[in-house]
Amino acid sequence: MSQKTAIISGGSRGLGRDIAINLAKDGVNIVFSYYQNKSKAKEVISEIESVGQKAVAFAFDANKTKSGQEFINKATNYLLKENGDTNFDFLINNAGTGAYNLVSDTTEEQFDEMMNVHLKSVYFLTQAALPYLNNGGRIINISSGLTRFSLPGMSAYAMMKGGIEVFTRYLAKELGQRKITANVIAPGAIATDFAGGSNKEEQKAALISSITALGRVGEAEDVGGTVAFLCSDKAGWINGQRIEVSGGMLV
Repeated sequence: MSQKTAIISGGSRGLGRDIAINLAKDGVNIVFSYYQNKSKAKEVISEIESVGQKAVAFAFDANKTKSGQEFINKATNYLLKENGDTNFDFLINNAGTGAYNLVSDTTEEQFDEMMNVHLKSVYFLTQAALPYLNNGGRIINISSGLTRFSLPGMSAYAMMKGGIEVFTRYLAKELGQRKITANVIAPGAIATDFAGGSNKEEQKAALISSITALGRVGEAEDVGGTVAFLCSDKAGWINGQRIEVSGGMLV
């Protein structure tokens, strides 16, 4: 049986890193993007190789639409050289950044960056990838718990993630004839460097823990396994769904 390959945007740290490593542990080869930190990308490659899988990383700037096409071109050229075939099996749209601004003080530039990074780049990177995604493959988009509950200061970010959830349902509908499933993972508050790492701060962590049924802040490790499950044979009948991974935040 030939090994499967995943393309992951934003795989050098945080959620993306854990997604990449979980998939590698399941025997999947990984092609991922990083923004600027090449040394972190190399660390992830080494970790994936240590569990016996192949990995490679290419730069991708989610704020620039054309960068997505360039990333897919590099990824498929690599796959052609490595496997004799440009195609791959799983697309995970994870790259992103956060901006904390109340509606009253969000600038047009900040709004546009959230739109470019979280909505436009995902749409067009997916479009560029579709010709190379194997029939029967999987698309997993990363959204946020903030599309279900609201916390002040995250309006622009959450709006774009809401758009991703709608986009995911359309992908599921349009790609059904190719037996490709599309689902969205919505993490709750996770203690990573995202949005300045504020979820690691003691006061905010205590607040999050108090409104979460399982009584703690999420960790990157809580998410990667769910993505790996959605890429497994066991999850083939899950399609067009939003799966929140939040430990029961604000249930």
